[in-house]
Amino acid sequence: MRGAITRMVLLAVLAAAGEAGADICKYADAEGNVHYSNLPPEKGWRKLSCTSADGGAASKRPADASPGRRAPSPDGFPRVDAETQKNRDDVRRKVLNDELAAETKLLADARTQYADGAPVPLPEERADAEKYRARIGRLRQAVAIHEKNIEALKKELATIK
Repeated sequence: MRGAITRMVLLAVLAAAGEAGADICKYADAEGNVHYSNLPPEKGWRKLSCTSADGGAASKRPADASPGRRAPSPDGFPRVDAETQKNRDDVRRKVLNDELAAETKLLADARTQYADGAPVPLPEERADAEKYRARIGRLRQAVAIHEKNIEALKKELATIK
């Protein structure tokens, strides 16, 4: 009986030692708060760096650092010829330009409805100022969202070769 207990304690100690040897990683959540964990991150968290249990770096560089140059593709890795890639880039550019045009129109419509923060109150809003303020907030948010979308689309278009 005593030998069985000793083995169980020994197994527990070894299991704990294995967990203690795990990498500790630094993550940033969506709000920019920093978290340290040896567990996989929550959705939306960005990996900043990792350190092994012995104090050494677990990875050569932080996850968000851009590499100086790309590693060569392994032998036998499928390649795309230049003409095919050009056609794909052209299709991507057209889709992004179509999205940009649609988003620009949506922004113009949202700005018209927002009317520089002073849209005409609707009949049901004349008696309830809180409803009017809530609608103005939604309209302001719609304008901001469309502006961010346009900025992101322009940034994406700039990356196409």
